[in-house]
Order: sequence, then C-alpha cells, then structure tokens
Amino acid sequence: MTAAHVHELNHSLVNHHLSRLRSVDTPNAAFRHHIRVLSSLLAAEATRELATETCSVTTPLATIEGQQLHGRIAAVPILRAGLGMVEPMTDLIPEIEVWHLGLYRDEATAEPVHYYDKLPQDNPASVAMVLDPMLATGGSASVAIQTLKDWGVPKIYMLSIIASPEGILRLTTEFPDVPIFTCVIDEKLNAQKYIVPGLGDAGDRIFNT
Repeated sequence: MTAAHVHELNHSLVNHHLSRLRSVDTPNAAFRHHIRVLSSLLAAEATRELATETCSVTTPLATIEGQQLHGRIAAVPILRAGLGMVEPMTDLIPEIEVWHLGLYRDEATAEPVHYYDKLPQDNPASVAMVLDPMLATGGSASVAIQTLKDWGVPKIYMLSIIASPEGILRLTTEFPDVPIFTCVIDEKLNAQKYIVPGLGDAGDRIFNT
C-alpha cells in the first residue's frame, strides 16, 4: 500500500457523521444529509492542492492579486450511489463538469459490469474526481479510473466515504499515481464482498430502495 497516496481523514466531524451514517436506525433523509456533509469534508481535503492561477480582484477599497482554480475539473460519480456525493462538489466548485459512469456489481461474481459511459472521445478534463461512497473490492473504481485514463485525464483522484483494505490495495497496485481520499478504512470485506462494519448498501439507503 502506497501510504503517501492514501489519505484517511482524521477529524472530529468526520467521526461524528460517520457514526450517524453507519447506524441502522438512521432514516434515508438523514443518511443523505450525512453523505453530503462527509462528501464536503472529503472534497475540501482532496482539492487542497489543485492548480491555481493569478487573477486581479477589486475590493471596495483596493485592487489586489488573488488566486483562482486553473484548468477544467470533472466530478465523475459512479452510478448510482456516487450521485449522492455530487452536490457538495458543485457547491464547492460551481464550474465543475459532471460526467457519469454506470457500473454495477454482479452479485454472483462480485465483478463490475460497465453499462453506461457518456465521456466524449476527446478534450479530456485536466482533473477528475471519481466519486463512490464505498470502495469495496475496488473493481468498479478500477474500471472508472482506467476509463478516465483512456479519455486522457492527466490527474485523477478517488473519493470514497468508507474504504476496505482490499480495495485500497487493488487501486494502489494498479494505479499508484491516483491519490485515494477516504473518511475511514474499515476492517475487511466479508464473504459476500461487503465492507465490514460498513453501513450496508449505500445506494439503497441514499435512494430509499
């Protein structure tokens, strides 16, 4: 595991909202709220060192030199659960592009099935943030990252609320240049390839299905 590229948030607010998120008694509306808060904290950390450029800013009293983000930034939620993490990204970066990748896990094999992709064939973004609340086996994330590399994105980040050691090991092995940002690294995957202790199925709980 490449520790330098794995960032586990250590924050009192993260721990607070994770506890609420995990609880089986948390209703769907509250679950979505906690996902949004944790996604905001993740996004703030992941975007800490994005490239900026100098700009001129006129205040009511003077003109000063400021900084603004440089280049095109894309949020890439993995459907469907990743949709729950998009709004915090658009709040922080209103100009962000949102591209969708459709992937689901075959329950018989635990392997990802790639069923939707609307990325253009050219003109890749400068930076892409892959969004998925759960980094379990790493299969879907691996397909998403490779798809973005094939598109030509030079800098890719992986953002997940909860990650497993197995998923992190897979991504750091296959893509050592891709930083991983997660709120917490859980204990393991169970026999059904779900994260333990985890929080169940994030997509089902976000969308009340």
